[in-house]
Amino acid sequence: PRATGLRQVRGCPGQGRGLNAFASEKRSRGACPRRSCLRPAAQSRLLGASTSPYKRKRGRRAPSAALRFEHSSRSARHGAGLVHGRRPGRPAATPPPRPRPPGGPGTAPAAGVLYWKLDADKYENDPELEKIRRERNYSWMDIITICKDKLPNYEEKIKMFYEEHLHLDDEIRYILDGSGYFDVRDKEDKWIRIFMEKGDMITLPAGIYHRFTVDEKNYAKAMRLFVGEPVWTAYNRPADHFEARGQYMKFLAQTA
Repeated sequence: PRATGLRQVRGCPGQGRGLNAFASEKRSRGACPRRSCLRPAAQSRLLGASTSPYKRKRGRRAPSAALRFEHSSRSARHGAGLVHGRRPGRPAATPPPRPRPPGGPGTAPAAGVLYWKLDADKYENDPELEKIRRERNYSWMDIITICKDKLPNYEEKIKMFYEEHLHLDDEIRYILDGSGYFDVRDKEDKWIRIFMEKGDMITLPAGIYHRFTVDEKNYAKAMRLFVGEPVWTAYNRPADHFEARGQYMKFLAQTA
Protein backbone atom coordinates (compact mmCIF):
# COMPACT_ATOMS: atom_id res chain seq x y z
CA PRO A 1 0.00 0.00 0.00
CA ARG A 2 1.17 3.52 -0.76
CA ALA A 3 0.07 7.00 0.14
CA THR A 4 0.63 9.99 -2.14
CA GLY A 5 4.19 11.27 -1.75
CA LEU A 6 5.28 8.18 0.19
CA ARG A 7 6.61 4.76 -0.67
CA GLN A 8 6.08 1.67 1.44
CA VAL A 9 8.63 -1.10 1.19
CA ARG A 10 8.50 -4.60 2.57
CA GLY A 11 11.82 -6.08 3.58
CA CYS A 12 13.19 -9.42 4.77
CA PRO A 13 13.07 -10.60 8.40
CA GLY A 14 16.05 -9.65 10.51
CA GLN A 15 17.18 -8.05 13.73
CA GLY A 16 18.68 -4.69 14.53
CA ARG A 17 19.76 -2.57 17.48
CA GLY A 18 19.94 0.90 16.06
CA LEU A 19 19.39 2.37 12.65
CA ASN A 20 20.74 5.62 11.20
CA ALA A 21 20.37 5.18 7.45
CA PHE A 22 17.69 3.82 5.19
CA ALA A 23 17.97 1.30 2.40
CA SER A 24 17.45 2.29 -1.20
CA GLU A 25 14.96 0.01 -2.87
CA LYS A 26 14.52 -1.24 -6.43
CA ARG A 27 11.33 -2.57 -7.93
CA SER A 28 11.86 -6.28 -8.56
CA ARG A 29 11.22 -7.85 -11.95
CA GLY A 30 7.98 -9.74 -12.11
CA ALA A 31 6.66 -7.97 -9.00
CA CYS A 32 3.11 -8.54 -7.95
CA PRO A 33 1.06 -6.11 -10.12
CA ARG A 34 -1.52 -5.70 -7.38
CA ARG A 35 0.86 -4.84 -4.57
CA SER A 36 3.78 -3.48 -6.57
CA CYS A 37 6.13 -5.31 -4.20
CA LEU A 38 9.62 -3.91 -3.87
CA ARG A 39 12.85 -5.74 -3.15
CA PRO A 40 15.64 -4.18 -1.05
CA ALA A 41 18.76 -3.28 -3.02
CA ALA A 42 20.94 -2.31 -0.07
CA GLN A 43 20.91 -2.72 3.71
CA SER A 44 20.98 0.17 6.10
CA ARG A 45 24.14 1.31 7.86
CA LEU A 46 23.56 0.42 11.47
CA LEU A 47 24.76 1.78 14.79
CA GLY A 48 24.96 -0.10 18.06
CA ALA A 49 22.19 0.44 20.60
CA SER A 50 22.84 3.16 23.14
CA THR A 51 20.91 4.82 25.92
CA SER A 52 20.36 7.86 23.73
CA PRO A 53 19.73 8.14 19.99
CA TYR A 54 21.85 11.30 19.96
CA LYS A 55 25.12 9.53 20.80
CA ARG A 56 27.05 7.33 18.40
CA LYS A 57 28.67 4.24 19.85
CA ARG A 58 31.99 3.52 18.18
CA GLY A 59 33.32 0.08 17.54
CA ARG A 60 29.93 -1.68 17.49
CA ARG A 61 27.79 -2.65 14.57
CA ALA A 62 24.45 -4.35 14.90
CA PRO A 63 23.11 -7.25 12.83
CA SER A 64 21.23 -6.45 9.67
CA ALA A 65 17.78 -4.93 10.30
CA ALA A 66 14.65 -5.26 8.19
CA LEU A 67 12.78 -2.07 8.92
CA ARG A 68 10.68 -1.40 5.86
CA PHE A 69 10.70 2.23 4.91
CA GLU A 70 11.56 4.55 2.08
CA HIS A 71 12.07 8.21 1.37
CA SER A 72 9.47 10.40 -0.30
CA SER A 73 10.50 12.29 -3.42
CA ARG A 74 7.83 14.96 -3.04
CA SER A 75 8.55 18.43 -1.74
CA ALA A 76 8.02 18.13 1.99
CA ARG A 77 6.29 21.33 2.90
CA HIS A 78 4.21 21.15 6.06
CA GLY A 79 1.47 18.66 5.35
CA ALA A 80 2.99 17.24 2.16
CA GLY A 81 2.24 13.57 1.73
CA LEU A 82 -1.29 13.73 3.12
CA VAL A 83 -3.85 11.69 1.23
CA HIS A 84 -6.44 14.33 0.44
CA GLY A 85 -9.95 13.00 0.01
CA ARG A 86 -9.08 9.67 1.64
CA ARG A 87 -9.05 8.56 5.25
CA PRO A 88 -5.65 7.55 6.67
CA GLY A 89 -4.69 4.01 5.73
CA ARG A 90 -6.47 4.16 2.32
CA PRO A 91 -3.46 4.70 0.02
CA ALA A 92 -3.73 6.29 -3.39
CA ALA A 93 -3.24 3.97 -6.37
CA THR A 94 -0.37 5.96 -7.88
CA PRO A 95 3.01 4.54 -8.96
CA PRO A 96 5.87 5.00 -6.47
CA PRO A 97 8.60 7.60 -7.09
CA ARG A 98 11.78 6.39 -8.75
CA PRO A 99 14.23 4.80 -6.26
CA ARG A 100 17.49 6.62 -5.59
CA PRO A 101 20.85 4.84 -5.07
CA PRO A 102 22.47 4.90 -1.59
CA GLY A 103 24.23 8.21 -1.02
CA GLY A 104 22.64 9.77 -4.08
CA PRO A 105 20.66 13.02 -4.25
CA GLY A 106 17.77 13.13 -1.82
CA THR A 107 18.97 10.33 0.45
CA ALA A 108 19.10 11.06 4.17
CA PRO A 109 19.57 9.24 7.48
CA ALA A 110 16.56 7.62 9.05
CA ALA A 111 16.22 10.33 11.65
CA GLY A 112 17.62 8.51 14.68
CA VAL A 113 14.95 5.81 14.66
CA LEU A 114 15.78 2.62 16.59
CA TYR A 115 14.36 -0.76 15.62
CA TRP A 116 14.19 -4.34 16.90
CA LYS A 117 12.60 -7.53 15.56
CA LEU A 118 11.15 -9.65 18.36
CA ASP A 119 8.92 -12.68 18.84
CA ALA A 120 5.54 -11.14 19.60
CA ASP A 121 4.01 -14.52 20.47
CA LYS A 122 6.02 -14.64 23.70
CA TYR A 123 5.96 -10.95 24.66
CA GLU A 124 4.71 -11.77 28.17
CA ASN A 125 7.85 -13.75 28.96
CA ASP A 126 10.48 -12.70 26.42
CA PRO A 127 14.04 -12.38 27.79
CA GLU A 128 15.10 -10.28 24.79
CA LEU A 129 12.33 -7.77 25.44
CA GLU A 130 13.18 -7.69 29.15
CA LYS A 131 16.82 -7.03 28.29
CA ILE A 132 15.89 -4.09 26.07
CA ARG A 133 13.62 -2.67 28.75
CA ARG A 134 16.38 -2.91 31.39
CA GLU A 135 19.07 -1.41 29.17
CA ARG A 136 16.89 1.51 28.04
CA ASN A 137 14.94 1.94 31.27
CA TYR A 138 11.52 1.33 29.69
CA SER A 139 9.88 0.87 33.07
CA TRP A 140 6.22 1.60 32.19
CA MET A 141 4.11 -0.49 29.84
CA ASP A 142 0.54 -0.96 28.65
CA ILE A 143 -1.21 -2.43 25.61
CA ILE A 144 -3.51 -0.59 23.22
CA THR A 145 -5.76 -2.18 20.59
CA ILE A 146 -6.53 0.12 17.67
CA CYS A 147 -9.76 -1.03 16.05
CA LYS A 148 -13.35 0.17 15.92
CA ASP A 149 -14.58 -2.37 18.47
CA LYS A 150 -11.87 -1.82 21.09
CA LEU A 151 -10.77 1.82 20.90
CA PRO A 152 -13.27 4.45 22.15
CA ASN A 153 -13.80 7.35 19.74
CA TYR A 154 -11.96 5.38 17.09
CA GLU A 155 -12.36 7.82 14.18
CA GLU A 156 -11.30 10.81 16.27
CA LYS A 157 -8.25 8.94 17.60
CA ILE A 158 -7.19 7.87 14.11
CA LYS A 159 -7.38 11.48 12.91
CA MET A 160 -5.40 12.62 15.96
CA PHE A 161 -2.70 9.96 15.43
CA TYR A 162 -2.35 11.03 11.78
CA GLU A 163 -1.89 14.73 12.58
CA GLU A 164 1.78 15.66 12.26
CA HIS A 165 3.18 16.19 15.76
CA LEU A 166 6.10 15.66 18.12
CA HIS A 167 6.60 14.59 21.74
CA LEU A 168 9.04 15.79 24.38
CA ASP A 169 9.96 12.17 25.16
CA ASP A 170 10.80 9.11 23.07
CA GLU A 171 7.86 7.22 21.60
CA ILE A 172 8.25 3.43 21.88
CA ARG A 173 5.85 1.04 20.16
CA TYR A 174 5.95 -2.76 19.85
CA ILE A 175 3.44 -4.29 17.42
CA LEU A 176 1.94 -7.45 18.91
CA ASP A 177 -0.59 -8.04 16.14
CA GLY A 178 -1.92 -6.31 13.03
CA SER A 179 -0.02 -3.65 11.13
CA GLY A 180 0.23 0.06 10.37
CA TYR A 181 2.53 2.90 9.29
CA PHE A 182 4.71 5.44 11.05
CA ASP A 183 5.65 8.45 8.91
CA VAL A 184 8.67 10.46 10.08
CA ARG A 185 10.45 13.54 8.73
CA ASP A 186 14.08 13.32 7.67
CA LYS A 187 16.79 15.98 7.73
CA GLU A 188 15.44 17.56 4.54
CA ASP A 189 11.94 17.63 6.07
CA LYS A 190 10.70 14.94 3.69
CA TRP A 191 8.50 12.04 4.73
CA ILE A 192 9.83 8.54 5.33
CA ARG A 193 7.11 5.86 5.60
CA ILE A 194 7.84 2.95 7.95
CA PHE A 195 5.72 -0.18 7.67
CA MET A 196 5.14 -1.88 11.03
CA GLU A 197 3.82 -5.40 11.52
CA LYS A 198 3.76 -8.10 14.16
CA GLY A 199 7.10 -8.38 15.96
CA ASP A 200 8.38 -4.90 15.00
CA MET A 201 9.48 -2.64 17.84
CA ILE A 202 10.44 0.98 17.19
CA THR A 203 11.66 4.00 19.15
CA LEU A 204 11.10 7.48 17.74
CA PRO A 205 13.37 10.08 19.38
CA ALA A 206 11.96 13.06 21.24
CA GLY A 207 11.51 16.08 18.97
CA ILE A 208 10.92 14.19 15.71
CA TYR A 209 7.86 15.15 13.65
CA HIS A 210 5.82 12.04 12.93
CA ARG A 211 2.34 10.52 12.53
CA PHE A 212 0.72 7.07 12.61
CA THR A 213 -2.08 5.26 10.80
CA VAL A 214 -3.39 1.73 10.45
CA ASP A 215 -3.59 0.12 7.02
CA GLU A 216 -6.60 -1.36 5.20
CA LYS A 217 -7.10 -3.96 7.95
CA ASN A 218 -7.91 -1.17 10.42
CA TYR A 219 -6.35 -3.18 13.21
CA ALA A 220 -3.18 -2.94 15.26
CA LYS A 221 -2.40 -4.20 18.74
CA ALA A 222 0.64 -2.52 20.25
CA MET A 223 2.62 -2.36 23.46
CA ARG A 224 3.40 1.18 24.56
CA LEU A 225 6.56 1.64 26.63
CA PHE A 226 7.80 4.66 28.51
CA VAL A 227 10.69 5.83 30.67
CA GLY A 228 9.05 6.60 34.01
CA GLU A 229 5.47 7.82 34.19
CA PRO A 230 3.86 8.28 30.76
CA VAL A 231 3.18 11.72 29.31
CA TRP A 232 0.86 11.55 26.30
CA THR A 233 0.94 15.22 25.28
CA ALA A 234 1.35 15.68 21.53
CA TYR A 235 2.38 19.05 20.08
CA ASN A 236 1.13 19.55 16.54
CA ARG A 237 3.37 21.21 14.01
CA PRO A 238 4.68 23.91 14.24
CA ALA A 239 6.41 23.13 17.54
CA ASP A 240 9.99 24.17 16.79
CA HIS A 241 10.33 26.25 19.96
CA PHE A 242 10.62 23.21 22.27
CA GLU A 243 14.05 22.26 23.62
CA ALA A 244 13.52 18.64 22.53
CA ARG A 245 13.12 19.82 18.93
CA GLY A 246 16.31 21.87 19.14
CA GLN A 247 18.29 18.93 20.49
CA TYR A 248 16.92 16.68 17.80
CA MET A 249 17.90 19.12 15.05
CA LYS A 250 21.45 19.26 16.48
CA PHE A 251 21.56 15.47 16.31
CA LEU A 252 20.51 15.55 12.64
CA ALA A 253 23.20 18.13 11.86
CA GLN A 254 25.86 15.87 13.43
CA THR A 255 24.81 12.93 11.23
CA ALA A 256 25.44 14.83 7.98
